[in-house]
Amino acid sequence: MDVHPIRTDADYKAALKTISRLMEHDPDMGTPEGDRLDVLTTLVQAYEAKNFQIDPPDPIEAIKFRMEQAGLTAKDLEPMIGQRNRVYEVLNRKRSLTLPMIWKLHKGLGIPAENLIQPPAHI
Repeated sequence: MDVHPIRTDADYKAALKTISRLMEHDPDMGTPEGDRLDVLTTLVQAYEAKNFQIDPPDPIEAIKFRMEQAGLTAKDLEPMIGQRNRVYEVLNRKRSLTLPMIWKLHKGLGIPAENLIQPPAHI
């Protein structure tokens, strides 16, 4: 098996090309081609995690996205944030999230706590 570490952009692009070619043939696991695909995919994932880090979303944007996904309204957030005027203050970036709000949003909406505790983009 001719596999080496991915250290440069050229290595990365070559690995992606090879993965694409291998996937067209849909090799079985345990075969030399399947093993090569598995190893290359792991190397590409490691390279991407190191070189293409994605910042977590802004907390308010994460809340709004989750609301849209679940079809929720401001009223639905009242048990997690407080009275409706407080919900609107948070959503309009006029009030910061408190730790109890963060915990309730994490538990109620499934938003990762680490996304909610970071400072919002515009407060």
